[in-house]
Amino acid sequence: MVGTDASLRDQARLIVIGPRNRARCPVGVADRDRVTGGAGVGQPGNTSTGTFTHFTEFVPARLKNESVTDGRAGGRRTGRGRRNRQTPGQKEVRAGSAAGDTRRANFLELFFDLVLVFALSGVVSRVAPDLSADTFTRRWAGLLYVLVLVLPMMWLWTTTAHITSRFDPRRPAAQAMVLFTALGVVFMASSLPYAFVARGYAFAVPYVVLQVGRPLFLISLRRDRAQRALYTRSAIWFTVSAVPWLAGILAQGGSRVGLWALAITIDLVAARFSWPVPGMSRQSDSAWDPSKTHHLAARYEQLLLIALGETVLSLGITYTNTPVSLVTTLAMVVGFATTVLLWRIYYYRAGQVLPEAVDSAGDRVRAGRNVGRAHVLMVLGIVLVATGYEIVVTHPGGHVRPAWLATILGGPIVFVIGRIGLERVVFNRVSPSRLIGIAALTAVALPLAFTTPLIAAAVALVVLLGMALADARHAWGLPLEAPSPATARPKRG
Repeated sequence: MVGTDASLRDQARLIVIGPRNRARCPVGVADRDRVTGGAGVGQPGNTSTGTFTHFTEFVPARLKNESVTDGRAGGRRTGRGRRNRQTPGQKEVRAGSAAGDTRRANFLELFFDLVLVFALSGVVSRVAPDLSADTFTRRWAGLLYVLVLVLPMMWLWTTTAHITSRFDPRRPAAQAMVLFTALGVVFMASSLPYAFVARGYAFAVPYVVLQVGRPLFLISLRRDRAQRALYTRSAIWFTVSAVPWLAGILAQGGSRVGLWALAITIDLVAARFSWPVPGMSRQSDSAWDPSKTHHLAARYEQLLLIALGETVLSLGITYTNTPVSLVTTLAMVVGFATTVLLWRIYYYRAGQVLPEAVDSAGDRVRAGRNVGRAHVLMVLGIVLVATGYEIVVTHPGGHVRPAWLATILGGPIVFVIGRIGLERVVFNRVSPSRLIGIAALTAVALPLAFTTPLIAAAVALVVLLGMALADARHAWGLPLEAPSPATARPKRG
């Protein structure tokens, strides 16, 4: 009976696979000819149509509940007549996991991402004139402005992504919240040119209203005690940080920058410790928890793509508004190539398998937090890269100023540091090429101080190209690497 069952199983496999995939079928030629009479499935001489509708008519009842799509041992049966193939070393994807969740970002979430593009582009346009100013203090202050302006935008995006991971974004209440948040980000982005001299209210008030109002609104929607406690604690801490946010409106210049820097620091540090409040339970309720139906890993992948798109947008606008010449065109090409390399370094290969890595991590909550921090660093690096190339396109020749050099080389360095954090989560290692690249970018800073912005940008491009080539060389001739997420102390190599 075993031999009969195996023969019937092989015959059923031919019908399911069809004529296009027969080459992948492990059944021998003799077995195929015995079933089809020397003709392929669906070909003359064979009465089978090769469609799946004929499968249950052909297979006996005792085989209908067995796997017929994969005759190899080791596959895990996942349902009637199906078996989940797994390559060696690849972990199973759990239902409802980051990799297996069928719910992906909907159009409303992607619309919110487009609003973020407008906000990040506004930061670049706001900071670039400061870096080009004649005064030494204003040029270096521009780098601090990047942190004070980008971090609130990123924190709004992060909290919104966590909300849509806990709530179905197709619900009217969740949609209204996302749209209201998008409107607030538009107000904040429109105030960026005057954020530190006037109209500070247009930046601070929407942020405070969103960060305090949304938790209070969510408390009324949730019956889960842990989530209600979480939103209550966060609302309390956002109220505390609202004091320096709103006080900054009454100040100007450096005082406003200092107060807002203090406010965003309070927000991030309080969130790091789950918004502790004396007398209240600190029960964890992370959106990365395995019990949650989420798509945060995919959302962070989209965030990086959005940030890279903002770089192309800023580069194209700057080149359009600059008199065209050979050097400006070369600067634009170098900037575009740098953006492509950042994309390549991110997505190959950690970015490609990020959802699977988070899903199979030993401590998924911790892995998710590390993923979030890594992406914030990478977005900061991308914004610095975009700002640097706005300077390179408008001032390709002449002497490079120290603040310019810090932006041109610092952007890739910050990006690579974030990429190292991502690699530790996904593959539990630190590639030597990343450390060598950071060391090279740091070492060339002094000699590049006597060159031009275009030369400095070209050198940064060469270093990033070396990292990408090292990745390609490491993977040459080998199968695609499966994620091996960090569950212990990271290893090098």
